[in-house]
Amino acid sequence: YLLFLFARKSVIQLDLANTKKALIVPAFETLRYRLSFPKSKAELLSMLDMGTLFTFRYHVWTKGHAPTNFAKWRTATTPYRVEWEADFEPYVVVRKDCPEYDRRFVGFGWNKVAHIMELDAQEYEFTVLPNAYMIHMPHAPSFDITKFRSNKQYRVCLKTLKEEFQQDMSRHYGFAALKYLTAENNS
Repeated sequence: YLLFLFARKSVIQLDLANTKKALIVPAFETLRYRLSFPKSKAELLSMLDMGTLFTFRYHVWTKGHAPTNFAKWRTATTPYRVEWEADFEPYVVVRKDCPEYDRRFVGFGWNKVAHIMELDAQEYEFTVLPNAYMIHMPHAPSFDITKFRSNKQYRVCLKTLKEEFQQDMSRHYGFAALKYLTAENNS
């Protein structure tokens, strides 16, 4: 509820309806099944410092949220811009006429990465909200992530879809999309 109120205020203040902005909601996680949700950023920071919360996927996939710049977020009082990086997959608030998720990526793997890449290609500005946050709670692995982890064919198919998506980006956005191919080859 607090996230909703802050996000709504930010949507109005940052003129989301009339600009190409993707508002990034910093993501955290807990390994506990029961958690008293922090009622303020100060409380969340305290929980981070105590080890009750962690930055999202810090232990398995730091690249996905690293561009959020959690160190800067800790002291930020105003929204700040960040740049796209390979494998960036933040949770965002965008206007409803933004690009849709690519339907090739259902189940586990690359749905958010591809969406953020498309937003970047369309020159959306990534703006981190300084007082908003979300917390991922632990749960059993999904059927799709279990398949990804255990089935080589699933991973091969996902790789093929990623390559096809990148080729489509290159055809659609031309020279500007080369950075996505280069980033993928270096990651």
